[in-house]
Amino acid sequence: MSCCCCLDKITNPELKAWVKEFADHATPDKIVVCNGSQEEYDALAAAEVARGAWIKLNEEKRPGCYLVRSHESDVARVEGRTYICCKNKDDAGPTNNWMDPTEMKKIMWELYKGCMKGRTLYVIPYSMGPIGSPLSKLGVELTDSAYVVCNMRIMTRMGDAALDLINKGAEYVKCYHSVGAPLEPGQEDVAWPCAPMEKKYITQFTDPGEEAIWSFGSGYGGNALLGKKCFALRIASALAKKEGWMAEHMLILKLTSPENKSYFVTAAFPSACGKTNLAMMLPTLPGWKVETCGDDIAWIHADKNTGKLHAINPENGFFGVAPGTSKVSNPNALEACRANTIFTNVVLTDDGDIWWEDMGVPAPAHGIDWKGNDCYASKEKPNKMVANADGTGEFIKAAHPNSRFTAPAEQCPVIAKEWEDPAGVPVDAILFGGRRPSTIPLVNMATDWAHGVYMGSAAGSEVTAAVISDQIGQVRRDPMAMLPFCGYNMADYFGHWLAMGEKVAADKLPKVFFVNWFRKDADGNFMWPGFGDNSRVLKWVCEAIEGKASTKVTPIGIMPTDDAIDLAGCETTPETLKELLTVDVEGWKKEVAGVKESWEKFGDRIPAALTAKLAEITEALNK
Repeated sequence: MSCCCCLDKITNPELKAWVKEFADHATPDKIVVCNGSQEEYDALAAAEVARGAWIKLNEEKRPGCYLVRSHESDVARVEGRTYICCKNKDDAGPTNNWMDPTEMKKIMWELYKGCMKGRTLYVIPYSMGPIGSPLSKLGVELTDSAYVVCNMRIMTRMGDAALDLINKGAEYVKCYHSVGAPLEPGQEDVAWPCAPMEKKYITQFTDPGEEAIWSFGSGYGGNALLGKKCFALRIASALAKKEGWMAEHMLILKLTSPENKSYFVTAAFPSACGKTNLAMMLPTLPGWKVETCGDDIAWIHADKNTGKLHAINPENGFFGVAPGTSKVSNPNALEACRANTIFTNVVLTDDGDIWWEDMGVPAPAHGIDWKGNDCYASKEKPNKMVANADGTGEFIKAAHPNSRFTAPAEQCPVIAKEWEDPAGVPVDAILFGGRRPSTIPLVNMATDWAHGVYMGSAAGSEVTAAVISDQIGQVRRDPMAMLPFCGYNMADYFGHWLAMGEKVAADKLPKVFFVNWFRKDADGNFMWPGFGDNSRVLKWVCEAIEGKASTKVTPIGIMPTDDAIDLAGCETTPETLKELLTVDVEGWKKEVAGVKESWEKFGDRIPAALTAKLAEITEALNK
């Protein structure tokens, strides 16, 4: 290990001692304290290109962009190896993997022993949220991955500004990360190695005053960019419960009407269910405008000045799912990742550009797929790829279904001017949603805050490729889209939601809605066009906020009347809309039974207000 003169810029003695202790244990060849500069980023990227691990893309087509390929086993979050560690197992709850903190630290500390030999230890000081905002939190990640350093520079406010606050004594969350394996001879072109599955650990320690993140064995974003899901949701949700705020898996968008009235909406959907698309939507309704404050995470506080709930986006960039992002679904995301972006596990074209499935452009005649193999445009379908040089054979996923782009938020052409407001933005509406092919209507409004919390707690969605799972395509309950991310017992989390409703006057609470863009007909076709046409639903949401919406009271909540959604210029027929807004009573009886069953694992920790709401809905359906 190099001498500790490289730590001289760290003047916080506790931080310096912590870094030195880990370095002495992990035995890196050298230590680098990251400053967050463009020069540092460029040098790291150039070094990765020089060793063959990254590919510099065509500077004219994709200025400042790189392509990275992961190990084939390291392509998504690993929920089975993700742990919440606290002294009391019940505090972690039945939906989290739990281990005693002392036992886990023994296991992982042994894994960290000598794990960085031959590598560099990077010290990454960072801020989740605008530097200096009272709503922001600080962290320091120790990692041996240049990929992590460069992605964290895009995704967080990383470098000297954050370190300066920590040096002055600001609190911070301590984060360890190692890819967990040395580069073997002949692996120079591997972006990062990874440990076998049984040695992967993504661990959050959540006891009050002990909050920390230890990650080992994976270099994938959600497992390695520790400011993201690990901090911004798992650790932050535990901090939020203790401190009286909320850390949520939510986008934040600004919606402006033709009358120039603006509304701020948060929305919680599971990963790969359209959050980014909604956050950057191009409305099809004339005169309406959508701007984004964030596409994935919202930290929500009760604001003393306005008396409303306010939200900030703690992130600084977008870690978006590439497949399906197109000029139709999300042209603003495509523009955001046109430059200065890291692409992971997409297709490399012969002209140094990138491609993925459902990008809205024909497949390249030839490309290199995410595994590094040749692939070719299909003769049968020009937007598909095959492994056969003659363009025949079975279709392949040339880009991994969970391939990603990491792009600076400031590059988004519809970034809202308020997105970095240190006080956050006032929340007018909260949407919950997911991929549900049947039963769940297009939109449904809660009758009150408790009903809204019930809606969120009952949310379910089809499992997507954002997680390594054998349940892809099956529906699972994902309360508030937080099932993989809540840092404590979810029954207590529901109770915290109810308590947050008491921090704000009833007339200033956001309206709560449940939406479903993914209903299918008997032939398996989507019934709602989605994308820009979702603005039609948001228009009705705004009318409901103003108390001017055409509504009907149903056993499951307040819904639009059959003619309340503006269909002018939309391909959806009034008959289809009526079906999308009809309560399937028998389907809903099964739905509430499924919700009740999903709660059984929590025992008597489920708040009484929610069991009462479920009983109320069940009784109304039985009538």
